[in-house]
Amino acid sequence: MDRVQSTTPQQSAVPRGADRPAPSAGGTGPDGGPGSRRAAAQRLQMRQDLATAAMDLFASQGYEETTVDQIAAAAGVARRTFFRYFRSKEEAIFPDHDDTLVRVADLLASAEPEEHPLDVVCRGIKEVLRMYASTPGVSVARYQLIRQVPALREREIAVVARYERLFTRYLLGRFDTGEEIPSGWQRGGEDDSMLAEVSAAAVVAAHNHVLRRWLRAGGRGDVEAQLDHSFEVIRRTFWASNAPGARRRGSLVAPGASGAPGEVLAESALSASPGGEVLITVARTDAPLDVVVDSIRAALSGSRPA
Repeated sequence: MDRVQSTTPQQSAVPRGADRPAPSAGGTGPDGGPGSRRAAAQRLQMRQDLATAAMDLFASQGYEETTVDQIAAAAGVARRTFFRYFRSKEEAIFPDHDDTLVRVADLLASAEPEEHPLDVVCRGIKEVLRMYASTPGVSVARYQLIRQVPALREREIAVVARYERLFTRYLLGRFDTGEEIPSGWQRGGEDDSMLAEVSAAAVVAAHNHVLRRWLRAGGRGDVEAQLDHSFEVIRRTFWASNAPGARRRGSLVAPGASGAPGEVLAESALSASPGGEVLITVARTDAPLDVVVDSIRAALSGSRPA
């Protein structure tokens, strides 16, 4: 396998230019200026060109049979240029993840403190999904190739683990912050770290499940809607109670809610005490909802409805 040894982290492998002439940048400019934006666009384009060349060669002649020299030649650059952008040929299959990881990290860092932390993580993983969904044909071809090459599957697992670690650190940070935290977010003591790790893993696993199903279907269907449904399942399973004073994006969750109009209950049946009794109630499907609720309240209080 074509590799070069490096003692620096992946993020430090910043492209320094290409062997083929680049258009005049018109001045470098400060960070965020026209010159730096143009240079960033050129670097991104080079990464995409190398990734496309690698995918084409892997598909036509096989992964093991393809060398870095062949990939570089197909992209019109020298071998050393390839290694300015990727450390090995399997990295060329995942050209977008570094930028997406930075984008997700920025999203987590800029989230409002009032927003429920699990909602923030769900928004973060949706950025990863959109990366795949933006080029369905490429994503499907890459998925088919990864299934055939163990080395690429291992690389994909390593890439996914980076998102999971990022989400776990974010959730742990929300628990460990010195600022006042609504009690519904902090489950107490030793369970905090467990909840953070399990929640991060669940969100990533749900994304992977939905993504694989979409890829096996040829990239067809509303994949974001499918992911949103999986998020709701995770919320009900791991975060049964809403945080008092916490805001779901676009809506307010009132503290001390009692079930009155405009409020939501702070606890759900999933978070009830394990020592409580079980209540079974039967109602006609055409019964008014307020009558059904009154019957349940009466049963819980031990009285009969008026």
